[in-house]
Amino acid sequence: MSRMVHAAVASDVREAEEMQEILRAAGIDSELESAEDDSLVVLVPESKLEAAQDAIEAGTEPDEIVAEP
Repeated sequence: MSRMVHAAVASDVREAEEMQEILRAAGIDSELESAEDDSLVVLVPESKLEAAQDAIEAGTEPDEIVAEP
């Protein structure tokens, strides 16, 4: 099993859940982790990182993504 790696950062729970739904639709498992600044880090299996970032980018507006690793 691949280790979980940082795919994106969401500014709030709604945005994080939206990203998880995009990933779920793409067949990619994800987890959320709290960051120190109250944002949420979206984690995905390392082997799916590129596909996850592509799916998130395709499914969101460019200014909605707070940060990428």
